[in-house]
Amino acid sequence: MITFWFAVLVLAWVLYFVLEGFDFGVGILTPLLGRDEHERGAVVRTVGPFWDGNEVWLVAAIGVTFAAFPDWYAALLSALYLPMVLILLLLAIRGVALEFRGKHDAPSWRRRSDLLLASSSAGIVLLWGAVLGIFVHGLALGPDGEVTGTGLSRSLDPLLTPAAGLGVLGAFLAAILLGATFLSLRTTGPVRRRARDLARHAGLGGAVALSIIGVGTGNRVILLAAVLSFVTGVLARRAREAAAFVAVAAGVAAAVVAVFTVHGDVVLRSTLSAAWSLTRDGAAAGPEALKLITIAGVIVLPGVLAYQIWSYWVFRRRVASERVAS
Repeated sequence: MITFWFAVLVLAWVLYFVLEGFDFGVGILTPLLGRDEHERGAVVRTVGPFWDGNEVWLVAAIGVTFAAFPDWYAALLSALYLPMVLILLLLAIRGVALEFRGKHDAPSWRRRSDLLLASSSAGIVLLWGAVLGIFVHGLALGPDGEVTGTGLSRSLDPLLTPAAGLGVLGAFLAAILLGATFLSLRTTGPVRRRARDLARHAGLGGAVALSIIGVGTGNRVILLAAVLSFVTGVLARRAREAAAFVAVAAGVAAAVVAVFTVHGDVVLRSTLSAAWSLTRDGAAAGPEALKLITIAGVIVLPGVLAYQIWSYWVFRRRVASERVAS
């Protein structure tokens, strides 16, 4: 049961970072790829039917962590309360920007909404990148399972580690590539061409940057990410839009799986002593609690998956970014 719920947890995070990843990327790229209000509106409409449904997987991931691994949840949320609160606030701002963008016809209103969408999306990506880097690096867990430190330093210090910096770089590049390849796949006209060009340049440029970092650190995961980034750039150059998007999505999914399994059975590494690290068995809820949430999970999760697949099928057609004569 513990292994099953850990797999479900990782799957929920994979779905969240892949699906919301292109949402965030589209948000960041809205002012860049849309040269006027019509084109920016087309960019936003590509994620309009999906973004709020994609956020369900964040709720699922946090909920599963709370129910199946309460000690892990307690250690993470108590130590990372500041970035988590900021992420929630930025998610709210992003939601308001998306929902209220079309409530007024004034160009200035929509420009402000687009800027709020881009800045909040970028902030969320950077914060999640730092958090994923912290997952790999670990936290200063004591023998009682609590993170040491007091005040803001308890939540700020982990964000200043080199691992968090690498996470920020990787997350931002992934969001740009996901957003650009998604837009090239979901639009027509000038936005499609610009998105494809951006995916090509970002993929090849990201491959060079990641290769330098990978060689310098000797990290094979970063070198693999460099290869995937290069492949994405080549596919975008050849107008293989679906293949380019799948390549980025597969790379993001593999990175998330690697983050959660890099330390084997350890779910949260202690930077103070390996003996104080949290393991799956040590952080898991009791057998009765796991059986209870299994019943709820079997009922709810397949329904959520089925609904999302259906919604993506219904809204599968491209969005026109060129002006069509009426």
